[in-house]
Amino acid sequence: EVYGEMHRYIPVVAAHVGFKAITEQVVQHQARKYGKTKFGLSRFINGFLDLITLSFLHKFGKRPMHFFGLWGTIMFLIGFVFAGYLGIDKLFFDVQARLITNRPEFYIALTLMLLGSQFFIAGFLGEIILRNKKNKKRYTIKEKINY
Repeated sequence: EVYGEMHRYIPVVAAHVGFKAITEQVVQHQARKYGKTKFGLSRFINGFLDLITLSFLHKFGKRPMHFFGLWGTIMFLIGFVFAGYLGIDKLFFDVQARLITNRPEFYIALTLMLLGSQFFIAGFLGEIILRNKKNKKRYTIKEKINY
């Protein structure tokens, strides 16, 4: 399924689906007779973003938990370790008796744990959506063999 400006990546999409014999067809280009070209910086930016989208969908489109779960777990663990450090520092080494909430590290740890949880839940929801989507083929059949 091609949408947006992804028409320029049809060979990449075909290769991702499983077509192996992709070749180039030589065509005769002619000079423009009317109008102005629409080729500019925005086409480069849109093309680059479409290429990132295709790459991401090819790599993680059928297993979103591998991406979001990994990053979510990493963020949550870093935040948890940071919060643990703050707690140990408060209990054993804080001679000034200042509040943990007065330290910016507390908010960094809290943000990391919240973002990590949200990333993990996003991956989990992505997996649930993929499993419950009945009308979409998740694979292609190359050849049927009748016995």
